[in-house]
Amino acid sequence: MARPTHVYTIEYVAMLIGENLELVQEIASNSDNIDYGEMIHAYDGSEEGITTFTDRGIESLKEFLADIRTWDGGVRQFLVDEQCDPARIERIMADEPKS
Repeated sequence: MARPTHVYTIEYVAMLIGENLELVQEIASNSDNIDYGEMIHAYDGSEEGITTFTDRGIESLKEFLADIRTWDGGVRQFLVDEQCDPARIERIMADEPKS
């Protein structure tokens, strides 16, 4: 299997796939949500560093998002289960398509 030769920043990935950045950050905060090795932390000199994704990591993220949207309670329940800040939940949910 070939090794990735480039990665995409989390901000770019959110824009590329049309998702709320805070939702993508919440998913990325638990490395169990994305296939191992497909999400890479890069040190950029800041205290936090940056999160990046490989091509397969973007696919894994999209699959995970599609999956949580089928769960009882969907994205909101995922965020509650992740113990996300209530104000952040409301900001993310404001961007979610109404069904």
